[in-house]
Amino acid sequence: MGDRDCNNFHLPYNPDLIAKARELRKNMTPAEKKLWYDYLRTFRFRVLRQRAIAFFIVDFYCAALKLVIEVDGDVHFTEAGKAYDAERTRILEGYGLKVIRFTNDEVLHNFDAVCDLIEREIPLNPPL
Repeated sequence: MGDRDCNNFHLPYNPDLIAKARELRKNMTPAEKKLWYDYLRTFRFRVLRQRAIAFFIVDFYCAALKLVIEVDGDVHFTEAGKAYDAERTRILEGYGLKVIRFTNDEVLHNFDAVCDLIEREIPLNPPL
C-alpha cells in the first residue's frame, strides 16, 4: 500500500471510534478551528475532520491526496507523546498515507506558512 496513487484504496476503519470522533469534531481546539474554518473547509479537495483510521482518530484527512494533517498540542511534546506519535505515523504511513504535523502555535501564529506547506502536498497532476 505504499503507492499513494493506488485507486483501489481502503483504509481500516474502527466503528467503535465514531462517537469519540463526533465528540472531537464538536470540541475542536482553537488551532483546529482556525485551520478548518479559515482554510480546509473550502480546500479544493474534500477534507474530513476527526476521521477514524484503524485505531486512531486523525485531525484532518484528505482521501484524494491520501494526506493526514495533525495539529499538535503540548501533550505531543512529552517523551511519551513523541514516541506514540512516531509509532502512529509509522502505522499510518504503512497504509500509504502521508502525515504532516503542525503545532498549535504554528497554526495560530504562522498560518500562511502552514497553508503553503499543505498546498505543496498537491501533486502537479492532482486526482480528479
